[in-house]
Amino acid sequence: QLQLVESGGGLVQPGGSLTLSCTASGVTLDYEAIGWFRQAPGKEREGVACINSIVSKDVDSTFYVDSVKGRFTISRDSSKNTVYLQMNSLKAEDTGVYYCVTDFVATGTSLRKLGDYWGQGTQVTVSS
Repeated sequence: QLQLVESGGGLVQPGGSLTLSCTASGVTLDYEAIGWFRQAPGKEREGVACINSIVSKDVDSTFYVDSVKGRFTISRDSSKNTVYLQMNSLKAEDTGVYYCVTDFVATGTSLRKLGDYWGQGTQVTVSS
């Protein structure tokens, strides 16, 4: 089973920035569409961003939910086999555990997780 590892979370002040990383061993993430989901305390998990695989006809095309559009950037560095989520202008409502996944679908307005497996995630806390 493909196991993804999230890292890079931490405590940041509102308006600050964090970059999350998604890596995997034994798998080239270039060939995977990667989605980032998050779960705030007391709330359902929600998809926030995704990026296509490099073999897609829309290479490296991205999607963002409205709440993060213009603030978050998803990208991949093939040389490091890593997918990033650069988060700028962070708000308190961005607080949560962030997960990267491969089993999802993107609609016009949201991401939907297909399976029920989640990794460890990485905690992002936005607080003054």
